[in-house]
Amino acid sequence: MTSWERFKRMYEHREADRIPIIDEPWSGTLRRWRREGMPEGMDWCDYFDVDKLGIINIDISPRMPEITLEETDRYYIRTSPWGVTMKHFKEEDSTPEFLDFTITTQEAWDQAKKQMTLEDDRIPWEMLRQNYDKWRAEGRWIRAVFWFGFDVTHSWMMGTENTLVAMMEEPELVEDMFDTYLSRCETLFSRIWDAGYHFDEIFWYDDMGYKGTTFFSPNMYRSMLQPYHKRAVDWAHNRGIYAQLHSCGDVMTLLPDIVATGVDALNPLEVKAGMDAFKIKKEYGDRLVLHGGINAVLWNDKDAILEEIDRKVPVLKKNGGFIFSSDHSIPNSVSLENMRAIVEEVKRVGRY
Repeated sequence: MTSWERFKRMYEHREADRIPIIDEPWSGTLRRWRREGMPEGMDWCDYFDVDKLGIINIDISPRMPEITLEETDRYYIRTSPWGVTMKHFKEEDSTPEFLDFTITTQEAWDQAKKQMTLEDDRIPWEMLRQNYDKWRAEGRWIRAVFWFGFDVTHSWMMGTENTLVAMMEEPELVEDMFDTYLSRCETLFSRIWDAGYHFDEIFWYDDMGYKGTTFFSPNMYRSMLQPYHKRAVDWAHNRGIYAQLHSCGDVMTLLPDIVATGVDALNPLEVKAGMDAFKIKKEYGDRLVLHGGINAVLWNDKDAILEEIDRKVPVLKKNGGFIFSSDHSIPNSVSLENMRAIVEEVKRVGRY
């Protein structure tokens, strides 16, 4: 079977030859694997013979100036197209430090909104011309990445504290942000769709939780964010395609309302945050594709991760509806040998 056929069957809650296997290794992980024997220049998906996606990204940012403010041997400080000042560490696979957010007031947002224009150069037309037919010929599953909701607001626009306070004190401002992001995505991806570049799912990042709980209550989710999630899902379903939500953290208390949007898949099901994939499978497995749920903390311990795979995959793969991956991404602590053993075991126990 091709990757497209496997994904299609999972979304239809039907069995395939095996479950799909995808993931996101860190750049440092890929460098490590090359040092340990993976040929230079070879796609890691080809090396391990796992499934492939075709991914379409667009740019809806306000295109604020990107300026390097400081640079040393250890780090550099740079402004982003979203108006955020970040400190990027040059060490392998480090997370940037967010230093300052400029779009935190109604006035600043009004100006940023004017800059979120809809020119054609926000769409990667040349990339599509070069790759789309090849993706289809290779049997890839094609994903359109939407960018809207709480995550883009608190991570890339306003900052977490500013966003949460604004959700309480200035809800109209925050909802206008949510609406603007989504409207831009709908317009640009409609343009791509109408040009004949059809995709199989929309996927969006909206991290609503952290370890043990969510950033806001179910009531706030229902009143402020759920309508935009449902709108995105409806946009996809109206085109006969699927919708997948990525939300890091523990969102167990939001699950009934997330499922009520009609979303087709949920990722990454972070074990370390408190997500219970078995419970989700039991309660929502007939409606929701589970993507992830395999504890990334264990991947550098071969015995532990193989035990995790053997314990979880046979349950989660029942009746389709499961996509194998770590519960976030593959860190650089995972050796080539371990990854090879993981893929081999998933192919064995994930076979139907």
